Order: sequence, then structure tokens, then C-alpha cells
Amino acid sequence: MSEIILMSDDRVAAVPVEENGEPLVDVRDHLLVDGRKHEDSLGAEILLRRGVLDRLLAAEALLPAGLRLLFVEGYRPPALQRHYFEEYADELRTANPDWSADRIRTAASRYVSPPEIAPHSAGAAVDLTLADADGRELDLGTAMNANPEQSDGACYTGAGNITEEAKANRTVLGEALGAAGLVNYPTEWWHWSYGDRYWALETGAPAALYGPKEAASVQPPSAPASL
Repeated sequence: MSEIILMSDDRVAAVPVEENGEPLVDVRDHLLVDGRKHEDSLGAEILLRRGVLDRLLAAEALLPAGLRLLFVEGYRPPALQRHYFEEYADELRTANPDWSADRIRTAASRYVSPPEIAPHSAGAAVDLTLADADGRELDLGTAMNANPEQSDGACYTGAGNITEEAKANRTVLGEALGAAGLVNYPTEWWHWSYGDRYWALETGAPAALYGPKEAASVQPPSAPASL
């Protein structure tokens, strides 16, 4: 198995950011959006950088007939990202009181990105899965956002402890998204990004295109596209 670089790795933080100023855009007129609520993000989860949305649309066009991308979460405000990271780190600290601060940070970053480099807070990352033509979610092996402890590691993209059907669905999703220029965070099969520091490190780009961003208010879509 190839090395898994975690978000906490110093190599990720060392990637420079050359912010290109691309706006955050509402995805609801363009993609099938899951009905799961993200109350903590005050509706901002339906935003993505324009370049990321364009690549998702390109990826969806590459899917086999009858399949669609099912968008779950995009942008995450920096303060909320910090809250999620600290909350999970506290869980790990309680369960493992003998772990050092560095080990807690590394373990937490398998599931929640450190806030200072988080792709979601740059509008560069998306959590998504596959659905059929009727909007029914396909089996990809674990629930969305299952952490490594809950899933016995099955949340890792290359996990072997899932069904053959789930493996095949992950392959379909990965081939389309990869062909469109996005990269996966290999501890989370559902997490893909473009233009952030992790993407730059994985692709050899000299700099990230997007840094952390504060979102403007979210307006209702012109036509609902959610389940």
C-alpha cells in the first residue's frame, strides 16, 4: 500500500497558498444535494469554489448511465472546522489518556482536518457519494462520515473489509472524480478536493489555489435540487 499522507503532515502545511480569488458558488442548481441537515454551518455547506463545482460536473458526465453524484457537504466556516477538530481530539484524548499531544493531533487528522489547513474551509473540498437515477444512495461500504473507530477502518478508501459491491462503487466514484482532476483523502472515501494544499502536494502543483475563506450569506436557490 502506498504511503498515506495525513492532513497533519508538515508537508501539507508547508505548501504555499496563492489565492486566486475565485468565488464560492451555490451548488444546488447544478448537483443533486442530499437532504441531510448541517445546522451548525448555517446553510454554508452548499457552497464550493467555482473551479471545484466545474470539475464535479465534468466528473458526473463521466459516470455510467443511470448514476449521479450525491453532494453532501462542501464549504465549512473556519470556526466550525476548529470546533469539529477540537471535539474529535477531545474524544480521542479521553479514550487514550496516555497519548501525547502530537499523537492526538495526528490521529484526529485522519477524520477532521486541522483547521489551519482544512480544505473544506477553503471551499475546495466536497463530501459526496453516488446515487441512482431516482436519487437513492448507493452502498459504498460505510455511512458517510463514519470515523476509523466506528467503522473498524472501513472508512479508508482502500479498505478491504467492505463488500465487493461497495468496492466497485468506490472505484466508479474514484475514477470519475480523479479523471476530472480531484484528489481523495485516503482515510475518507467520500472526501475529494481540488485547489487546496493537500491537492497541491498530491499533484505536485507549486502552490494551492484556495486558502481559508469566510463565506457571504447564502441565498435560496432559484429551483430546489435537494432530495
